[in-house]
Amino acid sequence: MALFTRLIIQRILLLIPLLLGVILFVFIVMQFSGADPAIAALAGQGGNPTHAQIQQFRHENGLDQPLIVQYFYFVVNIFKGDLGYSLLNHEPVTQIIGTALPLTLQLTGLGIVVAIVIAVLFGVTAALFRDRWPDKVIRVVTLAFVAAPSFWVALLLIQWFSVDIKIFPPSGYVNPSQGFGPFMLYMVLPMVSLALPIGGALARIVRTSMVEELDRDYVRTAMGNGLPRVVVVGRNVLRNALINPLTVLGLQIGYLIGGAVIIETTFALPGMGQTMINSVINSDPFVVQGVVVVIAIGFFVVNMIVDILYLVLNPRIRSAS
Repeated sequence: MALFTRLIIQRILLLIPLLLGVILFVFIVMQFSGADPAIAALAGQGGNPTHAQIQQFRHENGLDQPLIVQYFYFVVNIFKGDLGYSLLNHEPVTQIIGTALPLTLQLTGLGIVVAIVIAVLFGVTAALFRDRWPDKVIRVVTLAFVAAPSFWVALLLIQWFSVDIKIFPPSGYVNPSQGFGPFMLYMVLPMVSLALPIGGALARIVRTSMVEELDRDYVRTAMGNGLPRVVVVGRNVLRNALINPLTVLGLQIGYLIGGAVIIETTFALPGMGQTMINSVINSDPFVVQGVVVVIAIGFFVVNMIVDILYLVLNPRIRSAS
């Protein structure tokens, strides 16, 4: 328990410089993007804004302050739980994110589950049939999954299952509160598109780890003593073999979140990715900054959970610590 507590404290302390760096990076990118939020916001209200109106808007929203001052105030407000207001519709950024975040969490969570199922099913099967035809077929299939970008997979799935045979809708979203069946009907294609590349990459790592574990002395000793193969593989080999893929899964979460942005746009899902893209297009910097900060925190939390699971699955690390 002390080890877990120390790990959590260390990760939380690392979160502070991470957030400061992410916010600074977003500030710099938005500053040199060439878009003027004041012009975009006033133009969205109708008419052509005058120079005086633009200057007044910048002063009222703190956009005429030096970049370092804007950065300082934004950081202070974040630690107060305030992400600012949208310059276009004047809604709190926290409210905008609160509306979009549940969908992104649903999509990412389903994508992770599908990717893990693909990785374990294909990786374990390939290892158990090492160098035989199932292994060769699975290696080719998983390589194809890794090579296929999420957006290309999404377009293929839309063509096959929405246009040709019309099983799933090509776009849209239904809230789970309106029924789990309709919700899953709209989420099948997005979550599969998101999961296939990562599932393929993890499957190859699972296969390699399984092969290494199956060649260890304790496996031959256990089977030589009469233990059934399924017991040895399920109880010992699989648990030890999943340690390395679990570590890689934490790194893949970033790619999963990045893929979710593209998938949400492709399937017209009103999630965090779609919100961020619309905010970039409409030059709404506070929303962009808020979305990026929340995504960075989510990425950090997921990796902390992966680190804890790594300790749970690897007793040697706990003993060393």
